Amino acid sequence: MDGNGRWANKRLLPRIAGHRKGVEAVRATVRAAIEHGVEYLTLFAFSSENWRRPADEVTLLMELFARALEQEVAKLHANGIRFRAIGDTSRFDKRIRDLVAEGEAKTAGNTRLTLTIAANYGGRWDVAQAARACFRAHPEALADGAAFEPEALEPWLAMAYAPEPDLFIRTGGEQRISNFLLWQLAYTELYFTDLLWPDFDEAALAAAIESFATRERRFGRTGEQVHGTAA
Repeated sequence: MDGNGRWANKRLLPRIAGHRKGVEAVRATVRAAIEHGVEYLTLFAFSSENWRRPADEVTLLMELFARALEQEVAKLHANGIRFRAIGDTSRFDKRIRDLVAEGEAKTAGNTRLTLTIAANYGGRWDVAQAARACFRAHPEALADGAAFEPEALEPWLAMAYAPEPDLFIRTGGEQRISNFLLWQLAYTELYFTDLLWPDFDEAALAAAIESFATRERRFGRTGEQVHGTAA
């Protein structure tokens, strides 16, 4: 969700105004995702690299995150939406950690949509923590000559509860994935838009889904195999 700060700067507003407007775009996108039949929506809210931003902006972002959790989880629950958070939450203060835990517990039984917020998350961190957990549980996998398949890490990844993403959308004109879901995006279709995140809405999501619908997903096979026309 890129472009909150630039959206505010263009309007001569403080950057936090862009982040607040970005929360409104989250609400609109969640509603639109449900209308389009999306079952899993994952939003990159705060990366492990975002701690490098000015301290006052980080403080305001943390307060905005806490308020959003306080105000939105009950609405998510009322609409049958499951809330999950991924990332290293140990760096957050107790208030945020408690709100995350309470939100996940409250909405655990909901099935209409799983909304995942990636906060203090990084794809490299995810692979590293999965490897540590896997090898802690299976130390024999480190033995010399032991066979180890990549699939062995998958149950330990932060999003092991969800299928791999079909579509990755990045706003703001940048064309990179910036350490997001590195493992899971191996075969995901990528979509980039110049829209700044606060301007992202149902029409923008529909355009991304329409683009996705035109892609031929081969997963290593030929087009003939996909269409069942191979000789």
